[in-house]
Amino acid sequence: MAVKSFDEAKNRIDALRSNIKKVIIGNEKTIDLVITTLVAGGHVLLEDTPGTGKTTLAKVMASSIDGKFSRIQFTPDLLPADITGLNIYSQKEDAFTFVEGPIMTNILLADEINRATPRTQSALLEAMQEGQVTVDGVSRSLGNPFMVIATQNPIETAGTFPLPEAQLDRFTMQLSMGFPTPEEEAAMLNRFTSSDPMSDISPVITTDDVNDMKEMSKTVKIHPDLVKYIVDIMQATRKDAAILIGASPRAALSLQTVVKAHALTQGRDYVIPEDIKELAVCVLTHRMLFHSATDYEGKRQIVKALLDRINVPSEDFK
Repeated sequence: MAVKSFDEAKNRIDALRSNIKKVIIGNEKTIDLVITTLVAGGHVLLEDTPGTGKTTLAKVMASSIDGKFSRIQFTPDLLPADITGLNIYSQKEDAFTFVEGPIMTNILLADEINRATPRTQSALLEAMQEGQVTVDGVSRSLGNPFMVIATQNPIETAGTFPLPEAQLDRFTMQLSMGFPTPEEEAAMLNRFTSSDPMSDISPVITTDDVNDMKEMSKTVKIHPDLVKYIVDIMQATRKDAAILIGASPRAALSLQTVVKAHALTQGRDYVIPEDIKELAVCVLTHRMLFHSATDYEGKRQIVKALLDRINVPSEDFK
């Protein structure tokens, strides 16, 4: 059944959120933001240490939307064709046959993406931007929806290739799972004692539902004052003394798309200032270059301080 109203969209989002929480304990904010990115048609970069649930989140997301899931372990010897697929000559057919790569999916887990060479990383650029891959001059559409959830370890840098700015700019958000609280960790141990909750996960919505909500999010209203607020933020990033290169126009478009999707996931058909201020940090920080800050948390603090200096519109935006 098609999603025809914002109430229906909210019910489906709630069902998706609840299903994911059957497996992922805690990380409620991260779960909400990944769902928002899915509805916005974007991609997520999860930067965290191994074992914090990044792969599990991607798998349960795919299972919950009845979508196809693929996982690629990025390594230095991985080739672009290992991602996109390639044409193989068949003697029986006397012709070349295209063998699909793992990118032909709905949810793609790009595990340890920074371990592949820049050439291989670039194989994702067209897919993430245009939803297609081109092999030997022939373009092929990917799954719809299509979402990349990429991971990288912020601690271990030996044998890694930092993501270039063009690649980072394709990620809608950069997020972190973080460590659980003592209570959450105890609940996790109890939940996984006798069985794997993933085995009991079944779809609660469909990929068509996701596509319906993606289209519906485009109709969410955003007041001209809030558009100006986004512009003020963009301009401020380009003038701040601590920032070498500010956010790009693509970042502004991405932020507007994301806040509209976030409003929909909260059951609203309009954007409020809190949507923008809340999401700006994880949408913009990884897209900018900074003079002195090297770690991601330090960069986040600079962006948060910048946002605190900008006047926030205070009208009723319903």
